[in-house]
Amino acid sequence: MALYLVQHGKSLPKDQDPQKGLSQEGIAETERIAQVAKGYGIHVSTITHSGKTRARQTAEILEAALKPSGGIHERSGLNPMDDVSVVADSIDSTEDGMLVGHLPFMERLTAHLITGSFEKPVFKFQNSGIVCLDKDPAAQCWMIKWTLMPRIG
Repeated sequence: MALYLVQHGKSLPKDQDPQKGLSQEGIAETERIAQVAKGYGIHVSTITHSGKTRARQTAEILEAALKPSGGIHERSGLNPMDDVSVVADSIDSTEDGMLVGHLPFMERLTAHLITGSFEKPVFKFQNSGIVCLDKDPAAQCWMIKWTLMPRIG
């Protein structure tokens, strides 16, 4: 089964919005990526997001397009500097789940799942981008299956 990792959409600066909600550009990019994912027939059972406004708003846009049967849920442990091993140890690789969070957490989680160390970066995320990981059942290791990013380059 797949694990979809998403960095929240672009947010407003703190001086414009103390909660740092999504900017108009962030909303538009997330809606575009969500529609492309829907068009590809991406199936997600649940979407889990951090407690920050920009992650919740990103998750809501993805939920509207992908309609996960288990809905969306807030979870602690997905903030920028949280311990990736806690989340990694709780991932159910038998479900198609999506996590919406922040940098550097998402890049560190990806590295940890693939290499066993969060200190060796393996992928550069973009706001609103989706990284699909898959766990090889024979080798019991995670690998990047595909990515969907707002921008190439």
